Amino acid sequence: MTREEKVEIVNSLTEEFKSSDALVVCEYKGLNVKTLEELRNAAREKNIKVRVIKNTLASIAMKNAEIEDLNLKDTNIFVWGPDQLDVTKVVVKFSEKSDKFIIKSAFVAGEVADAAKVEALSKMPSRDELLGMLLQVWNAPIQNFTIGLDALRRKKEEESA
Repeated sequence: MTREEKVEIVNSLTEEFKSSDALVVCEYKGLNVKTLEELRNAAREKNIKVRVIKNTLASIAMKNAEIEDLNLKDTNIFVWGPDQLDVTKVVVKFSEKSDKFIIKSAFVAGEVADAAKVEALSKMPSRDELLGMLLQVWNAPIQNFTIGLDALRRKKEEESA
């Protein structure tokens, strides 16, 4: 790889890391290509990027993106995207499938996080799930009111018959 190619990779990674809301570093040693493709396919559905990057290039790109130094030893695969909950959910779900896929560290919402925090974030409901819960709460009084009106209507019909 030439120096210009490395500079180009670092520049593109810097921009992508700056625009992402979460970056997770995982170990993937021992996983075959087919298994990694499952991760990539799951990530692609959520607009999440998955890439194996040389540690030196990733370190330079993270410094440029003002991301604190994460654990970049051994073999690493980087997972990042615009929605931190989607990123953590994809990573945790995949780590539960394979014991060789290990979450090392992450940079989420401007701070370094360990595997436990990534797992905790993955259990939080997404924005759409929260909106659904809110709509259920708002809908409950109206629904109960209509059930009560229907019961009153039936009672009046029985009394008049």
